[in-house]
Amino acid sequence: MMQIDAYKDIIATAGYAVESAGVLAIIGGFILSTARFLRFPRRLSTKLAYIDFRRNLGRSLLLGLEFLIAGDMIRTVVVSATLQNILVLALIIIIRTFLGITLHLEVEGRWPWQEAAEKENNSE
Repeated sequence: MMQIDAYKDIIATAGYAVESAGVLAIIGGFILSTARFLRFPRRLSTKLAYIDFRRNLGRSLLLGLEFLIAGDMIRTVVVSATLQNILVLALIIIIRTFLGITLHLEVEGRWPWQEAAEKENNSE
């Protein structure tokens, strides 16, 4: 029984580490995006600077969301796999996936699956 508890502790720590990487990706992306926005050449339009800022910030949010989902999955499935926790995880994944898709649309200006369809049409 001691080995199982030690294994769960290691997996829980790994889950928290992955979630921490997600938080760091979001914070780091915010800092870098803001720094880049503040250094944006003033001879170019403010609108371009704002668009660039939103794209960079959106990309860091998407990356952070992926890490947060992975961390939740690791901790829930391995450490505390009760039906209630799995249902909560499913709800969190649905919400974060919706956020990810809408962020992708905002950042890239197209749905995530449109890129694959465009490549298939170009290869024919």
